[in-house]
Amino acid sequence: MHFTSEQRLDDDVLERAFTLGDIPGLLWTPAAAPASAPVPLILLGHPPLGLRTMYPRLAARARQAVADGFAAATIELPGSGDRPRWAAAEQARADLREALRAGGPVSEEIVDALVLPLVDKAVPEWRTALDAFLALPGICGPVGYSGGVISIGVRLAAVEPRITAAALFAGSFVPRAVFEEGRRVTIPLHVLLQWDDESNSRQAALDLFDAFGSKEKTLHANMGGHTGVPQYAGDAAAQFFTRHLK
Repeated sequence: MHFTSEQRLDDDVLERAFTLGDIPGLLWTPAAAPASAPVPLILLGHPPLGLRTMYPRLAARARQAVADGFAAATIELPGSGDRPRWAAAEQARADLREALRAGGPVSEEIVDALVLPLVDKAVPEWRTALDAFLALPGICGPVGYSGGVISIGVRLAAVEPRITAAALFAGSFVPRAVFEEGRRVTIPLHVLLQWDDESNSRQAALDLFDAFGSKEKTLHANMGGHTGVPQYAGDAAAQFFTRHLK
């Protein structure tokens, strides 16, 4: 991991940009935290729109995490931002846009082509990044995962034992294969659902929640569209991590 820049946000949060091989990312830590008092880590998931596009929302979530006594980190997803274009992903996105413009249902073939290769590429990168984060002074387990793409979060929760709690955002298409993976997830879950999300199947989100094998799982549903998440929904997710990571 090579740090490329750093800045202080509100004097209390140290934000550092880094590269891990050819993967860019961002790490936020308490500015005054001594290495002798390491803090738990929350991984911040996000849609494949690029870190520059997502930065305002990611930084706001990171500030909340640091204020609650955590470190937070994220990485650029494959084919996004400044990373090399990925022809198959570009074609899958084009097929999705065409299906949505036509006003018809999005086929399982399009969803699989859009999501499953992304999960297959992104999850090993997240696990490699987690190795690097936990090797840094001032950061320790347990680890949480927060955000989307929900299928990435499900795979990580199923295969990565260092992640002990997850707050998942039900705002993306879910392949049928991910429902089977969800049955293997047993960690505490907090799932956020926007009831009128124009880009998400409500029934698919409910079915996935039902499939999770966790004994402790909470569905936090709010009225409104994809970008209308109320502040108190974020507050509830923050309280969830305080209960399970501290």
